[in-house]
This record gives sequence, structure tokens and C-alpha cells, in this order.
Amino acid sequence: MSYDIIKSVGRAPRIHQKGDPQQASGRTFFIDASHQNLTTIPSEILELEDLEEAHLENNQLEAIPQGIQRLKNARILYLNKNKLSELCPELGKLSSLEGLDLSHNPLLPSSLPVLSGLRALRELRLYHTRLADIPIAICKLLHHLELLGLTGNDLKSLPREIVNQTKLREIYLKQNQFEVFPAELCVLYNLEIIDLDENKLTVIPEEIGSLTRLLKFYVACNSLPVLPESLGHCRKLSVLDLSHNRLHSIPHTLAELTGMTEIGLSGNHLEKVPRFICKWTSLHLLYLCNTGLRGLRRSFRRLVSLRFLDLSQNHLERCPSEIGALKNLEVLALEDNKIRQLPSDFGSLSKLKMLGLTGNQFLSFPEEILSLESLEKLYIGQDQGAKFTSLPEHISKLQIQAWWRGTMVQKGLGRFEELQKLLKKGKNSPKDKKGKKDVKGNTTKKNRK
Repeated sequence: MSYDIIKSVGRAPRIHQKGDPQQASGRTFFIDASHQNLTTIPSEILELEDLEEAHLENNQLEAIPQGIQRLKNARILYLNKNKLSELCPELGKLSSLEGLDLSHNPLLPSSLPVLSGLRALRELRLYHTRLADIPIAICKLLHHLELLGLTGNDLKSLPREIVNQTKLREIYLKQNQFEVFPAELCVLYNLEIIDLDENKLTVIPEEIGSLTRLLKFYVACNSLPVLPESLGHCRKLSVLDLSHNRLHSIPHTLAELTGMTEIGLSGNHLEKVPRFICKWTSLHLLYLCNTGLRGLRRSFRRLVSLRFLDLSQNHLERCPSEIGALKNLEVLALEDNKIRQLPSDFGSLSKLKMLGLTGNQFLSFPEEILSLESLEKLYIGQDQGAKFTSLPEHISKLQIQAWWRGTMVQKGLGRFEELQKLLKKGKNSPKDKKGKKDVKGNTTKKNRK
């Protein structure tokens, strides 16, 4: 193997910046050999006794050689996205290893107990490794784990021995087969992040209230009909995603969560915005897509810190006047409602950068848009009601990226003449574009660890 595919740096912060070329007295502490189509770990890497962090992800590795034990100073090892099925016993002898990523490998369950020898391990990622069970030895013997990543497996439960992980701060269990909330988590009092999105949960136990250090709780895309009142005891919660469950109401005890900055309620038939949410003045992101709303409470105008608001796919016949008070709003999604016109003070949203209006029932082009001085992206077009037959002459002011009848008009080309050409073509909004905000506005959640 030639050294032109190795990027090394000297001793640096605990988590190094990939590709940052620095040297320290000829000693190599960091190496990046990812995306090199390697089928085995080169001997040149195994001879680097001072190596602390190695990136070997996105290769074709089928086995870990015995020589891995020579990397006695290795602290962080990325082996994700390879073809590893077995783990050699020598891997378990890396006594300094603190971070290990084996995600996206077809690992055999029989080889996983090797990991129990990594007593210094703080972060273990096993995303998408076809796990049906977690080896009990890992839960019994690894006492320093702070992050455990198990997203995208076939887990239905956690071993009782998981209660030994008293230092655990983050656990990621998204896209598994949990039908019952793992009660063992409720005694891990240092937990700050729990991700159980996209499982089959029908109930969350009242014991969840014991997790007073919990900061982020993700249970979207389950089958929860109710929430425990004790969730209001998790006073440090700042992010809560309850989207796409079967909720009809939210417990009033959640009013105590005054530090909330982001909440997802989309896909629940609430019909009204819970009154106490309007007291969360630190709220930045609010997802209310497809919740059966016909309007907003007057107190909604208190949410002056809101930057992102999704009200798409509801039953709004007018743009709620309360929105005009949200001066910090940057993204507003109003797609797929029954709105016919915008309020006259709509232009007061001076920080609005992205606006979605597709799928409404405007009788004419909403000229209030022209007053939005910060607007960068506009999505507009309708499949119901009257079609726009004319555009205002002074639309040349609208120097933005816009969807007009299914065709993208790039920034700098949004002049009246260009839009008129599209109008004459008579193009309609394509059905596959409608409502897909991850394509047309990037209003979906960001991926988590």
C-alpha cells in the first residue's frame, strides 16, 4: 500500500478533523484510509504504534487481522460500511479504545462477545448490523459506555443487564421492532437522549418521569394513543418528537417543560394547538403538519422565538393573523390547505427565507409576497380552485428561487418575462412534488446520530 492514501496528523484534540494534514516528529496519530476499496487492513497501518484514531470506513474489508492488537494506543476506530461478518479476539485486546463504529456490517452474533473486552469503550455504534439481541456480556462488562447506537436492527427488547450502563447518556434505538418501551431505560438516570423513532410502541411507562436529565426524546412514527403525565417531570426536555402517532391530546403536565425549543406533533389528530404550548416562548421549531387544525389560538402570537413553523396539510381557510407576530420566522410551510389570500401585514415577516404555499386556493397571485425582503425560496402552485391567469407586472422584484406550476425558476431568473413564458406553457404542478418538503424546502428533520 502506498502512503498517498494515508493522511496523518500529529497529536491534536480528542476528536480530530479528518484530512487535516499535520506532522509531529514523524509519529502518526491519525490516519484516514476510508473510501480506498481496501479488502484488508494494510500492514503499514498496523505498524503505526502511536496511532490513536483510524478511519477505515467505506471499504471492502471482510476480516480484521490479528495484527490489530499492535495498535495499543488506538482510541477511536471507524470500521463502518465494510463487509465484516466476524470479529477476531485480538480486537478485544485494544485496552485504550474509547470509540468503535461497526455499523453497516453483516456481523454474526457469535462474534460480538469479543467487544466485552474493550473495558475503556465510551461510544459503541452498531447501526444496521441485523442484530436481534444484544450480548449480555457487553451489558455486564462495559461500564463506561456513554453512547450506544443500535438504530436499524431487529431488536424487540433489551437485556435486563442493560441497567449496568449507569453512565449511558445517549441511546439510539430507531427503526427496530420494539412493541413495549424498554422499562430498563427508566433506571438509567444519566440518560440525556433517547431515540425510539419508527418502532411499534403503544405505551410509554409512567416511570419515564424518573429521567430528570433527559434533554431529547424521540418517539415519532409509533402507535402511541396517549402519553404518561409523568413526562412532565423531565423538566430539562428541550426536544420532543411525537409526530405520526395516534394522539388526540397532550397531557397538561407537559406545561412544566418551559425549556422546550423543538416539538413535533405532525400526523396526530389534535384539531387544536394545546394551550400550554403557547407559553413556551423559547420554542424555535414547531411541526403541526396534518393535525386537523382549522385555526390558531390568539395566544399563539406569544411564540416570538419561532424560526420554523409547519402548518401544511391542515384545514386552514385563511392564513392565521397570529403568524404576523412571529417576527423571527424563517421557514413557513402552509402547503395543502384551503387558503385564498394572505393578510395585508404578511410582509412584516422580515426574516422569512422560505415559504410554501403550494396546493391552496388563491384566486390571484398573492402580491403580499413581494414585500418579504428576505425571501429566498417560494413554492407556489395549486391543483385545486382557480388557476392563476395573470401575474403582477412588478413581480420582477421577486428575485428568488420559485416553483411555478411545477417548473423551477432559479434565483436571478424570477422575472416577469420568464414566469409569463411558463404561464403560457400551461404546466401544472406535478403530483409527485406536492407535499414533499424534504425535496421542496428541506423542512423535514435532520438526521440524528
